[in-house]
Amino acid sequence: MIAFALRLAVSGGREAVARLVMIAAAVAVGVALLLSAFASMNAVERSSQRQLWLDTGAASRTERASVASLWWRPHRDYYDGSSLTEVDVAATGPDSPVPPGLAHLPAPGEYYASPALARLIRDTPADQLGDRFPGRLAGTIGDAALPSPNSLIAVIGRTPAQVKSEPQARAVTTIATALPPTCDNSCYAEVMRGDARTLILSVVGGALIFPVLIFIGTATRLSAATREQRYAAMRLVGATPRQVAVISAVESTLAAAAGTVAGFGLYAALRPLVATVSFTGQRFFLSDLTLGAWQALAVGLGVPVAAAVAARLALRRVTVSPLGVTRRVTPRPPRAWRLLPLLAGLAELAYFIGRRPVTGNGQAAAYLPGFLIVMLGLVIAGPWLTMTAARAVARRTRRPAALIAVRRLADDPKAGFRAVSGLVLALFVTTATVSIIGTINHYRGTLDGDPQTRTVIEDGAFGEAPLARGVPARLLAEVRAIPGVRGAAVVHANPDGIGKVAHRRVHPGDQPPDAPALVTCSDLAQTPMVGRCPAGASVTAVDFYAFVSLQSHPNLPWPAAPISTAAVAKLPVQLVYVATDGSTASMERVRTLLSTAYPHHQALAVGDYGTDLQQELASWRQLANVVLLTTLPIAGCSLAVSVVVGLSDRRRPFAILRLTGAPLRLLQRVVGLESALPLLAVSAIAIGAAFAASEMFLTSQMHYDLVSPDPAYYALVAGGLAAALGIIASTLPLLRRITGPESARNG
Repeated sequence: MIAFALRLAVSGGREAVARLVMIAAAVAVGVALLLSAFASMNAVERSSQRQLWLDTGAASRTERASVASLWWRPHRDYYDGSSLTEVDVAATGPDSPVPPGLAHLPAPGEYYASPALARLIRDTPADQLGDRFPGRLAGTIGDAALPSPNSLIAVIGRTPAQVKSEPQARAVTTIATALPPTCDNSCYAEVMRGDARTLILSVVGGALIFPVLIFIGTATRLSAATREQRYAAMRLVGATPRQVAVISAVESTLAAAAGTVAGFGLYAALRPLVATVSFTGQRFFLSDLTLGAWQALAVGLGVPVAAAVAARLALRRVTVSPLGVTRRVTPRPPRAWRLLPLLAGLAELAYFIGRRPVTGNGQAAAYLPGFLIVMLGLVIAGPWLTMTAARAVARRTRRPAALIAVRRLADDPKAGFRAVSGLVLALFVTTATVSIIGTINHYRGTLDGDPQTRTVIEDGAFGEAPLARGVPARLLAEVRAIPGVRGAAVVHANPDGIGKVAHRRVHPGDQPPDAPALVTCSDLAQTPMVGRCPAGASVTAVDFYAFVSLQSHPNLPWPAAPISTAAVAKLPVQLVYVATDGSTASMERVRTLLSTAYPHHQALAVGDYGTDLQQELASWRQLANVVLLTTLPIAGCSLAVSVVVGLSDRRRPFAILRLTGAPLRLLQRVVGLESALPLLAVSAIAIGAAFAASEMFLTSQMHYDLVSPDPAYYALVAGGLAAALGIIASTLPLLRRITGPESARNG
């Protein structure tokens, strides 16, 4: 029987072959997207694991080994808005541990750099970047230690005396291979910790997979009505119900299996493209985009099996009598209990408000099922919502097209909702993603400063020990001689509390500083964005936070300080503040000069305060873009396939209506209303559910209140719905072709 079914599937002429090809092609696209989603989730995990070694210096680590210790000090540096991770190391013996990606530890005066950083050093003038690294480049760091091809990481060889005197230096005997129990400002791996990243990536992964599964299921229903008519003819010539079921399963499985094989090939072709998509802010290594054995097996076997099961279930409504007459049984109307899964998902998320799990795994286990249950609940509740909306419209309309459409929807709301289910889920995913990530962006804010403060490089101690006893005149002369430098101010500590600032005018309402910083008026005149001296003064008392503020205060007057310039010059230096023209060349030359002069401290631009945060926020925005650019096209394809399937399934009833005098335009309005009504009605519920789920997640996980999306979101939703209606309209010309008199014939 199976061999006969295979021959029957391909021997039905050009139409049968075309039907199989269409199903296989649709399944191939869905399988390729499904595999890409799995591979991307695996790549994020592998990328995270490869940077765990950067947390070796965490004080909470307790792993020890019987080897010579390694002095370890990680720190950040910046170049033109990009964050660099540098690790100073010093071996105390020949068997000191070696980080991954290195054949051996760099000797003092040597350093290893990631390929991307090595290229950047090579392509950038040395006085802007390369001079910050001592000695010579001994080699490049291997991929085993890099989260991404774009990673900017250096391992710098020092002497033990140099490293142990540095802040945050620690002697270690093992290299980290797991997350430390806690982080105390010494964790430098940008990995998925017990915060929103693990959860959001899980939710996004599930959100990407769900619409793809809907699309694959929709594709396997192509030409279902035609196949059912053929099965009725088989019963007429003596085939048993079991034989018909086997033939149906074989035909569906054949197309799905062919599509699955093609989907694996399409996924292999798409891998290089997917690797360039920065799900978390950085692109993947191509080798990271691999599938687990269980994932490949689940897709390779699951899709054909699911197609066979779907084909078998599709025959439940078709009873073929021994006389070969097909009788379609009107399904029972959906009941209100279908709302329970949707409400249960929202209740599950609401339960964890005030009960946030401590661990990342616990959070994923708490919130991810809630979102997935809500999505499943929308699919289950969709038919009931469609029926309810159709009955409400039926009570208020008298137009023939509307009456026919709502009567058909009320009669079979499952079929009506099935056509738009993919787009409804896409709207839920889009709304939840934009709401959550937009709120994170709102609360975590931006740290860009204003046009004047963005031109500044500052090097010093913020609430710590002073930068130095003094700044050599030669260093100041070199800084001021850099092209593009407009001025430099030396900010002195004030241990004796000379002078007084009545109140902290940079941040109104704060308590006045215990002791203001002291600056000569000649220096302050070179950096006017901080404020100005009173007339006739030689030294002024300035709120130290004016120098690290994101906003400029050019008109802010500071009081005179009763101290001479000679006495101020003898006080410890807290900060060196350099104003430039804002060019990359001038700012990075200043940074390099100050960094080499004071290696214990970071020379920072205002934008660097937010660089790491901005990179994280950019990764959230990139995730939102990936979701939008993936789910909406998939949903559009699902909608187009569903409408075509619906037209094909109803060609005979529509043909009969045309024969009885119904105009083609009337039938087109019926088809349009049958798709538009469930789309608009259930989409409103989906968007509302997404806002509710997002609010509960943000309140529980991050203690944020939901922030309304910006107008671009509403424009996107309106555009998506308009595009969906356009897709529906584009299928209406098919009605003329498929409702000719020959389609009204029995059999």
